[in-house]
Amino acid sequence: MTQRTLSLFNSLTRSLETFEPIHPGEARVYTCGPTVYNYQHVGNMRAYIFADTLGRALRWAGYDLTHVVNITDVGHLTSDADAGDDKMEKAAAKAGKSAWDIAAHYQQVFEDDLARLNVRKPQHPKATDYVEAMIEWGKSIEEKHCYRLESGLYFDVSTVPDYGRLARAVTDEGEGRIETVEGKRNAADFAIWRTTPSGETRQMEWDSPWGRGAPGWHIECSVMSAELLGHPFDIHTGGIDHREIHHPNEIAQNQAHNCSEKSGANIWMHNNFLVDRRSGELGKMSKSSGEFLTLQALVDRGFHPLAYRLLCLQAHYRSELEFTWDGLGAALTRLKRMVMAAERLKEDGAGSPEHPKFAPLREKFAVAVSDDLNTPIALVALEEALAVKKVDGSVKRAVVEEMDAVLGLELFALSRTDLRLRPASAELREEEIEAQLVRRREARAAKDFATSDAIRAELAGKGVEVMDGDPLGWEWAL
Repeated sequence: MTQRTLSLFNSLTRSLETFEPIHPGEARVYTCGPTVYNYQHVGNMRAYIFADTLGRALRWAGYDLTHVVNITDVGHLTSDADAGDDKMEKAAAKAGKSAWDIAAHYQQVFEDDLARLNVRKPQHPKATDYVEAMIEWGKSIEEKHCYRLESGLYFDVSTVPDYGRLARAVTDEGEGRIETVEGKRNAADFAIWRTTPSGETRQMEWDSPWGRGAPGWHIECSVMSAELLGHPFDIHTGGIDHREIHHPNEIAQNQAHNCSEKSGANIWMHNNFLVDRRSGELGKMSKSSGEFLTLQALVDRGFHPLAYRLLCLQAHYRSELEFTWDGLGAALTRLKRMVMAAERLKEDGAGSPEHPKFAPLREKFAVAVSDDLNTPIALVALEEALAVKKVDGSVKRAVVEEMDAVLGLELFALSRTDLRLRPASAELREEEIEAQLVRRREARAAKDFATSDAIRAELAGKGVEVMDGDPLGWEWAL
């Protein structure tokens, strides 16, 4: 198959680069996965929608895809610093459960959320399965690049060339976030291994040449990407917060282990923050900020998960995305319109997208996707394709399926009723609402407007908005 050309923004070089796979016809991608000590908030999930869109675009471009999203179930401290408690250990102590049970529970929730967002299932290796390999990495780089302290084995960042070149404003946003550990040679030095303090016991700890303890957070991604994808591999993705500390530390480890100035991945890509504007004040969504929104919280408010996927696609992945309930509602309405248009094509058989009427729209879509995943423009092309009239339905369906394979909105799997979710706070069941609306239609047909208005008022009092004349034909909303 002939490969399409993709231009992708490389955070390492700060420039657009043409994707050229290391292995012909194959794309190998690594995405920094979650630390499974708590629910992932919707800001976290933006990273996986972006990575999924990238993977879909690579497949659309003609490449076989190998995609790894690691599961951090040990080693990640309560900040990016080398001080504080392990997130898994702290969550386990708070819940009165084992760290292993905490990890299994939140990994399952994470994978369920990915499925609800129609994210393809990548490989999900767990950090705890690679601890021995991490110890071997540490042994191999210790002599030239590391030093020992009572608290563990530390990496000396001055031993690798151009440390931190991936980060921006390292002093302000990078080193400023690293707490002081007594004995460190450089502020940016980081732990390869954290030795359990004398007299303490962790739930997750292993024997090592540096004492019984657990790996640092950064080493797992270097080890797992090398084991599963090889070094170098094609693309490494993650949230923009990883660009300042975690990914520069990965690169340093890769340089040390591979005896090379290369970073380990040819292209580094980062999605921007989701900014929470529900209260009218800007601020990135994070667990440490207090209240945060999970995907289930959106569902409980009556929003389908794919409305959130669409909200993310409406902004370029490198742009900040503001979150408001009105914005999510508008995305849901937009998705409803597309689903309604696709419903009219469900009875049509498979056709070919090759048709002169769709050629300009397919080209517009291809240019957008190839231009660093410009999904806002790609969405417009999809909507324009759905609006084309006087054309064979099987052809239109083929074009829409081709585009939706990249955007992942499941337009032909959804129905209008799928998108009308019942909020958790709703007092009435859907069958009860429909029965009341049947009574109301009968009253209106009989010109009994007093009864009609009374039913409408009763429904409104229970949180049901009756939408007379709604162009989408939904009739009511919770």
